[in-house]
Amino acid sequence: MLNVQNIFKDVKNLTAKLIEVGLSSQQNFPTLNKLSQNISEISYANSSDLSIALKNVAYQDIYDELDRGKNYNIKMIDGALIQLLYHLQGSQLLSHRLAFFSSPYLESFQNEPELYEEDEIFADIIDKNIVAVPIRFDYDPDNFQEIHHPRCHLTLGQFKNCRIPVSSPLTPSIFIAFILLDILPPSSYAVTGDS
Repeated sequence: MLNVQNIFKDVKNLTAKLIEVGLSSQQNFPTLNKLSQNISEISYANSSDLSIALKNVAYQDIYDELDRGKNYNIKMIDGALIQLLYHLQGSQLLSHRLAFFSSPYLESFQNEPELYEEDEIFADIIDKNIVAVPIRFDYDPDNFQEIHHPRCHLTLGQFKNCRIPVSSPLTPSIFIAFILLDILPPSSYAVTGDS
């Protein structure tokens, strides 16, 4: 059942699991905040203004600002940043913002390539043809507009009107499974339990 405690527990457990399997290099455990008597926010320590991610600035500048401010739940070992933000009123989901910001550069790879070249988990990450593209799943029924702004949508890159309709909101586990199974290499499957 979808409720504040279940979503919060899911984010907390996913954070611990990503640490346990060695995919997280830094993290901010989830926080549960009461915004009003009825509305709760599941966020993370250091959560601040995310408008930088929506501005017309270079992707590397967006990434650097989010990284510098530790504005993420998880920083993956390749530098990718993951954000899991939910607003609920009781058991009713009001909105969510689930984002993946791939690293525009791999500084540790550049400094110590021998640590990564033999490791299967980095095989895809260090390929020269990989492009850093932010991925965001939003559930935002308050801003629904027929055709132009679906209630639930996927945004790829920084295109202002790129909103690909999605059939329903995502749980934290489904979003992380999507990232691990469809974005990252097969060696990251240990978190989802798939093989």
